[in-house]
Amino acid sequence: MSSTALYDVPGPRTRARHRLYGVVATVVILALLAWVCYLLVDTGQFAGRKWTPFEYRGIQELLLRGLGNTLKAFAVAAVLSLALGAVLAAGRLSWHRPVRWLCTLLVEFFRAMPVLVMIFFIYVALRAEPVTALVAGLTLYNGSVLAEVFRAGVHAVERGQHEAAYALGMRKTQVMTHVLVPQAVRAMLPTIISQLVVALKDTSLGFLITYEEFLHAGKLIASNLDYDLPFIPVVLVISPIYIGMCMLLSWFAHWVGRRQRRNPKIEGEVAAAEPGTLLPGGPQP
Repeated sequence: MSSTALYDVPGPRTRARHRLYGVVATVVILALLAWVCYLLVDTGQFAGRKWTPFEYRGIQELLLRGLGNTLKAFAVAAVLSLALGAVLAAGRLSWHRPVRWLCTLLVEFFRAMPVLVMIFFIYVALRAEPVTALVAGLTLYNGSVLAEVFRAGVHAVERGQHEAAYALGMRKTQVMTHVLVPQAVRAMLPTIISQLVVALKDTSLGFLITYEEFLHAGKLIASNLDYDLPFIPVVLVISPIYIGMCMLLSWFAHWVGRRQRRNPKIEGEVAAAEPGTLLPGGPQP
């Protein structure tokens, strides 16, 4: 059995203990799910009359239209957030002090401001359309967060990289675009995708300003007295779709990262570390 300076391979007793922990945790989770299902059945949430509305063509079209509006708002907000984050990050990395101070002020202000407050301010004070207010609020908040992600990613690149680039006579713009950013993107990708997942979930705030997104469509169905208030069935329909979209984004990030690691041009730079990786000069496994 091999070991490293930072990681010891678990022995038979430890592996048996870990398996026991896994079995106990699985039993507890299954018991919790069974208890929740029992409560839902006991309160009649699976009764046919509560699920009948989803068979109507109008209800299906309402949900699909809401889902389309959610995806549209998310797509626009994601693109604008990435663009705003790049601009603010470039400003924070600028050598010009006034530009750096201004971008720092904007980033700190929009990061500290609750996204719902910004959405309401744009919607009420500026009299913007619901979709405009929602997209603008999401862009300002997520763009400021992504600006810090981009800046931290650039700073995380080894200092010798940009020093070598400057020694070769490259200008700062060339150093950023050809040396630092390509390396930083690979490190930032998981955090970027995580922030986009937050933006996707925050599109549900649009129902508070009457934007006809997915949650707003579910609220219209659940609040219709003709359907006996099928609140729980609506939640059981909408929640898995939101979870599925977030998981799809996470899978996409994993797929992109895997393709980058397989790229022969960067394989040596971003190869994933393994628990059995030995220190230089150590015995080979």
